[in-house]
Amino acid sequence: MARYKLPVRIRDDKGKGAARRLRRNNQIPAIFYGPTTTPLLLTANYLDLERIIKKTSGESPIFELQIETDKGSDTRTVLLKELQIDPVEDTYLHADFYEISMDRELTANISVRLINTPSGVTKGGILQHVRREITISCLPDRLVDHIDVDVSGLEIGDSIHIEDIDFPEGIKTNQEGHLTVAVVTAPTVVTEEIEEMEEVEAIEGIEEKEVEGEVTDTEGQSE
Repeated sequence: MARYKLPVRIRDDKGKGAARRLRRNNQIPAIFYGPTTTPLLLTANYLDLERIIKKTSGESPIFELQIETDKGSDTRTVLLKELQIDPVEDTYLHADFYEISMDRELTANISVRLINTPSGVTKGGILQHVRREITISCLPDRLVDHIDVDVSGLEIGDSIHIEDIDFPEGIKTNQEGHLTVAVVTAPTVVTEEIEEMEEVEAIEGIEEKEVEGEVTDTEGQSE
């Protein structure tokens, strides 16, 4: 996976007013942190970040942050942990960069996308997307934003479980294989039965202590 250089500078100003001033000057406020790193407030050129994001659409880009200080430049390898976007203007508001090691596995939640139309749906069945995220572990250069699951072969009453998913090379999951990802139910299934199944899945998810958007390393480090 390619790495993208992004020059950034340490900033001292905090607060909404300072952030607005940065955005007016085509800068985006950011923060850099990690399991063994003291958080640093940063600012990056808006257009530089936008160019990389558009180029890597659908991927989890790895950045080489070139942190400029009064004492020189310091390069750190990071993932873009979170990018806050204005829902009205569709512009970037804030970026979170998480320091990583390329030889240490990460654990992350990725989204599940169901692709194609199940055979059972064409016969009147209803597709239920039960599990929308899966927790995976992999080296940083194997990380993806999502995984596609083909549901075209599902008939009414059929389901897909985690154990049925073919993960890309280098990616694994420790979640229970029996957990349901998608199911095609008959149109006569009562609402209570569907809700009960979703409730069971939610309870199992809580028991596994899944945290949405969390990224940690496999040595137990946490953001």
